[in-house]
Amino acid sequence: MPDWQNVLNNDPIPWLLEPDSENPSVRYFALRDLLDRPEDDPEVEAARAAIMTTGPVPAILDAQYPDGYWVKPGGGYSPKYRSTVWQIIFLAELGADPADERVRRGCEYLLSHSIAANGAFSAYQKPVPSGSIPCLNGNLLYALQRLGYADDPRVQAALEWLVRAITGEGDFRYLKSGTCGPCFACSANEGQPCAWGANKAMKALIAVPPERRGALAVQRALKVGAEFLLSRDPAVADYPYTQRVSSTWFKFGFPLTYWSDVLETTAVLVELGYGSDPRLTNAFQLILSKQDAQGRWKLENSLGGKMWADIEEKGKPSKWVTLRALRVLKKTYGRNEL
Repeated sequence: MPDWQNVLNNDPIPWLLEPDSENPSVRYFALRDLLDRPEDDPEVEAARAAIMTTGPVPAILDAQYPDGYWVKPGGGYSPKYRSTVWQIIFLAELGADPADERVRRGCEYLLSHSIAANGAFSAYQKPVPSGSIPCLNGNLLYALQRLGYADDPRVQAALEWLVRAITGEGDFRYLKSGTCGPCFACSANEGQPCAWGANKAMKALIAVPPERRGALAVQRALKVGAEFLLSRDPAVADYPYTQRVSSTWFKFGFPLTYWSDVLETTAVLVELGYGSDPRLTNAFQLILSKQDAQGRWKLENSLGGKMWADIEEKGKPSKWVTLRALRVLKKTYGRNEL
């Protein structure tokens, strides 16, 4: 057993590796991310192919209209969580094949109908700059990079917008609606910095290859994000909020949409090299405390009944949440950072 698994109550990896027609993506990601199998490994190839034939990905693609959208034409943010924006996010999270013609058609439709005049993605049916917010842009830029659109000029322009929105550099123009100030300030959060948005934005910027980060000033934006996320105890998550600390922070789930949880914050900060930072001690303790005797984590937050296909059952041991937790623990304890 690798050293990083010593923090587990038991070994859940065999469970994650089971053939599972309802969650085929988990086996693929477990082979790749936990066992470090290469993409050309026959088992990895078979697991990746199964994603496109069983489980939620075929159900999502079956609901797609021929032009590439879901539910109705236009910007695609609503209705949650069956419209175009959300399907692109879900397809990326589930490991859909970027070369699949239906996946590419969906990405192309999104890129052609959801970008406002400022170069950013907008939440409105008719995209306008006031609908551009960090969580939406972070989610979509992360997804589009995973789905093979990292080099697309429209994605590059939206990444530039996101960086400038975070740092405020270059005489960036903020609006009263949408992104209203630097450091993730959002009108949906009464103009305060939004940690949910910060997590999504950081995931998108982490996905930019290190050799490309200089040209887009990505590294400066990542520093702003890390400082903000570490400005509070991530296990307490008392970031600026409209009324009170959302209970969603402490309910681990999959898939995440615009909301976030302590596990995602920890994953972002570990990716940024803060795995040994003492400010994450409480977050790791919280994560480890949620595993059961078999080393599994429950699905505490769910979109059950809201997607084209349900993913697991709320309150039951979750392969997806367990995978999320193990990725973080492997990256941290596997490097003996704690």
